Amino acid sequence: MAAETGSATTPVEKLEQALVQKIEAGEVELPLLPHAASQVMALASDPSADAAKLSSLIHQDQALAAHVMRIANSPAYMPRSPVVSLQHAVAMLGISLLSEIAFTASLKSGAFKVPGHEDEVKRLWRHSLASGTFAKEVARMRRVNVESAYLCGLLHEIGKPVVLKTATTLAQTQRVTIEKTILHGWINGYHARVGTVIAEKWGLPKQVGTAIQYCDEYDHATTFRQECLLTCAADRLATHLLTPEDMPDESLRTHPVFAELNLYPNDIDQLLSKKDHVLTVVNALNL
Repeated sequence: MAAETGSATTPVEKLEQALVQKIEAGEVELPLLPHAASQVMALASDPSADAAKLSSLIHQDQALAAHVMRIANSPAYMPRSPVVSLQHAVAMLGISLLSEIAFTASLKSGAFKVPGHEDEVKRLWRHSLASGTFAKEVARMRRVNVESAYLCGLLHEIGKPVVLKTATTLAQTQRVTIEKTILHGWINGYHARVGTVIAEKWGLPKQVGTAIQYCDEYDHATTFRQECLLTCAADRLATHLLTPEDMPDESLRTHPVFAELNLYPNDIDQLLSKKDHVLTVVNALNL
């Protein structure tokens, strides 16, 4: 099929051009940060926040409160006795962990939705959860901020569902069928650009935006390099856990990011020993 310019352009190439134009012109429909998530994020960084404030905030959203209670009672957090109220949950798990659970539960309901592509979105969501949970483990090992690492890991691919939705909507409009491999290539290629715009729009901490932009190219990061390295390592560990055929054991162990983080083979063993725990957390948060 010939383009107006005279160069041969396939419908799929035209579609990709339209996608890139939308991204560059800022015409991509971005998800809103759910109200509860933004309030929880503000409360988590407030030194005067207490258990009563957090539980009353979660109570304002009945669906969120139900999710948080279910997650708090799941095997991932192993309460010694059933958690019977939100204040009890805060007492058992602490403000930081409960804020994290509430933020994550709220985010899933708002940002990770692409009608007609539920399986793909579920796969992206599980990968994000595993990356966030592994990022905490790497941060503990490196003795750096665990809450910040979790946010970087959880949100480093926040642009992916948006690229998926934009590309598939364009494909429907233009009546073009896209092969899965091509669609995945676009999602991987353009998500960081979209993700950094989302980070800015949502007012996320600066290190999260930088990790979104540079986690795969950490050598180009001029700030927050540690967070970029942590996020890259967490992403590789999550891939190894959820789709080991894409990141076999040998490829994981020889990835240069671990040497950059000064992590040795026994450190990688220790991180891999957490696989069952990470999977339990992913299953608990996989709403």
